[in-house]
Amino acid sequence: MTFEEARAQFPVLERYAYLNAGTNGPLPRATVDAMAEWNRRDLEQGRGGKAYFEQILGLRERAREALAEVLEVAAENVALVSSTTNACNVVLAGLGLTAEDEIVTTDSEHFGLLGPLLASPAKVRVARVRDASPAEAPKLVTEQVTSRTRLIALSHVSWQTGNSLVPSELPRRSEVPVLLDGAQSAGVIGTEAAEFDFYTVSGQKWLCGPDSTGALYVRDPERLRVALPTYMSQTAYDIEESFTPKAGALRFDSVWYAPGTLAGLVAAIEAAPEWRYERTREVVAYCRSRLTEAGYEIVTAPEQAGLISFTPRGDAAEAAARLYEAGVVIRDVPGTGWLRASCGWWTSEDDVERLLVAL
Repeated sequence: MTFEEARAQFPVLERYAYLNAGTNGPLPRATVDAMAEWNRRDLEQGRGGKAYFEQILGLRERAREALAEVLEVAAENVALVSSTTNACNVVLAGLGLTAEDEIVTTDSEHFGLLGPLLASPAKVRVARVRDASPAEAPKLVTEQVTSRTRLIALSHVSWQTGNSLVPSELPRRSEVPVLLDGAQSAGVIGTEAAEFDFYTVSGQKWLCGPDSTGALYVRDPERLRVALPTYMSQTAYDIEESFTPKAGALRFDSVWYAPGTLAGLVAAIEAAPEWRYERTREVVAYCRSRLTEAGYEIVTAPEQAGLISFTPRGDAAEAAARLYEAGVVIRDVPGTGWLRASCGWWTSEDDVERLLVAL
């Protein structure tokens, strides 16, 4: 597949320089077609019968396998969830933390992770990494770890700065699992998810899938309690006593996707070419270089993932609104004064030039 063929899958790119996959990726035509086909089928034939549900179950496993391929892990270690927040809540509830326990996180987290942490009874210790370089981040996180630490929870790539927090260099202790928020990494860089205890995926961002889709990788499902069960969690249950959880991470499945959503997610993942990571690196480097040449202060360190945060001239929120009217979809980062551009494998150099002109 050539770059032009890959890019042509996204009709929105005919109108906009779409630089906002960190919020929602552009939808490929195949995804919308798959969703529409299933919706028509449901409309005309109803949503019942053994064959119908067998097809949905088959689609669930196709989606699970596709997400597992993105993470380069076994499908039986992947749970289907509705969002990164949903995935984090599954983990936090299952760990059974108490007020005597501590969680280490950073000052550069999205509320999708931070919310579940703050809702837990454990004390949250914060590593100040936002203004640090990626190389410094692991040390700053490690300094917050104590004998009471029961979880390290942080983003693989910060939604604010666009910097990797270099989780591969975090300390590894069997009694201190690591939960990674992969919302800004899965689909844009290699995740190395198998190295960690828990890894979350947001399907609507860099995977360009439908809303309310995602995944949770669980390295050792037997070590995490099923605290938020759904009908998909069990293989059998007793009314008065207990239930038998499914094997592997399937016991943590948290959502019954409509078949159109499943088919659309699979189509979106399959739309990505093999060279997606290499192309993303190239266009991110180009965007960074052009912004630097134009005199903008770049927040994101070189050679990171797909996000580039930078300081505009004037109010960031006003600039984002003005850029949208000029056909450039970008966002501001609240509370920072920064703009954030998302460069994916579909982004062209012309998109970057449109950004510069609009700025």
